[in-house]
Amino acid sequence: MKIVKFGGSNLKKREDISKLVKVIKSYEKPLIIVISALYGMTDTILSTIEQVNHNYEIIDELKHKLLKAHKDILSDYLFEAEQIQLTFKELENRVELMKRFLLGIHYIGEAPDFVKDHVLSYGERLSAFTLFKILNQLQISCKEATPEEMGLLTDGEFSNASVDFEQSSDQVASFFNEQLIYIVPGFYGISPSGKINLFGRGGSDYSAAAIAKCVKAQSLDLWKDVKGFLSADPKIVPNAWNIKKMSYQEAAELSYFGAEIIHPRAFEPLKADNIPLNLFNIDGDLDDIKPLTVISSKSVKTNYIVKSCSYTNDIGILQLKGPGVGVKPGILADVTNAMKMEGINIKSVLTSQTIISILLSSADLYQAYQLMHRLNVHGINEVALKEDISLIAIVGEGLNDTPGIAAKLFTAISRKKINAKVVSMGVSDVASYIIVDAQQRNDAIKSIHEEFFNEKHR
Repeated sequence: MKIVKFGGSNLKKREDISKLVKVIKSYEKPLIIVISALYGMTDTILSTIEQVNHNYEIIDELKHKLLKAHKDILSDYLFEAEQIQLTFKELENRVELMKRFLLGIHYIGEAPDFVKDHVLSYGERLSAFTLFKILNQLQISCKEATPEEMGLLTDGEFSNASVDFEQSSDQVASFFNEQLIYIVPGFYGISPSGKINLFGRGGSDYSAAAIAKCVKAQSLDLWKDVKGFLSADPKIVPNAWNIKKMSYQEAAELSYFGAEIIHPRAFEPLKADNIPLNLFNIDGDLDDIKPLTVISSKSVKTNYIVKSCSYTNDIGILQLKGPGVGVKPGILADVTNAMKMEGINIKSVLTSQTIISILLSSADLYQAYQLMHRLNVHGINEVALKEDISLIAIVGEGLNDTPGIAAKLFTAISRKKINAKVVSMGVSDVASYIIVDAQQRNDAIKSIHEEFFNEKHR
């Protein structure tokens, strides 16, 4: 079996569906298709959840948007009056079920975790239903298959769950037993108690990878609207190179450090069973389909070592200052335990004799700052923030085994008179990073790309 995943970026316009259909027809059965919500739909649903407790009317506004978006697409493929009526009625029934949960949020004045996860799953459920009806109309044998039906069980965590492969693998594998195309809504699995658990934003990639592992798939094919992994963001470096082959670890590091192409966790299930991930461009030549980037267990060291330069602006530094704060036993443990209890994820920690620097997502920065003031840990005399910064990562197999990489990196940024606020090398086998002022990010990336990628390295 092959697993094919279509993201929301493939579903921006009504005419995008015709591209999906052409791609699907190019595959042989059996096939498992994992699909995301229509482009922007998850954000729309989330916005409704956040406002519904004090705005009753917004429920019907969302209902109208959902029905219109999916009916517009279906109308391009359904022509018989009776068929249209039955399909639209079924669609309306599904949206009505979601509406009941939103009414519950409105009346109780808050959205419990299990209700929020349930409502947010409807973006994927409705897009899967829509694609299923379209393929049926086109006489393509297919079947809806939900995580509930196949038994894709999770660890029970809301919003950011993981698949329990020990409990899921056998039953998921036995579920897909027909020689046809299955349409699966991504983004969620089912808790041991039967509740919906989301896999985090962008989690449909992880859904597809998890199913690939369960059925021991031949490959996972991800269809995006990008030209594969590149040596840099093409918005900053227009002549960025395509990376044809990468290891799981390289791709995971690039994804973690801001290359928003694939969910960073999608590589976990694939790596264990050596399942290759092929990245395709839905806007490419669909008459001559070839993967733009192939990601596998094979480590490919290139002449230029560094494969890509990525960045993220979703970063801030919490600095904890005090004499000997970095070496006194228990201080870091108290801080990290407190953050864990608050649900704050720590990206990285750097310590010196007098400062502990904790790298956090920008969204968690002020919460962590306030927490440290409430916690009042003995030995911490000052808590400070560093904002308006960017983290720039260089990634490549053999990065930390090759002399001169650090020298070239510092040469590149010093050429533009850029100062690195933080430097981390050697933590990962395939990645190193620096932190610079946000306004200097583009200049730094251009200079780094120029230093590591030139014609003699091709």
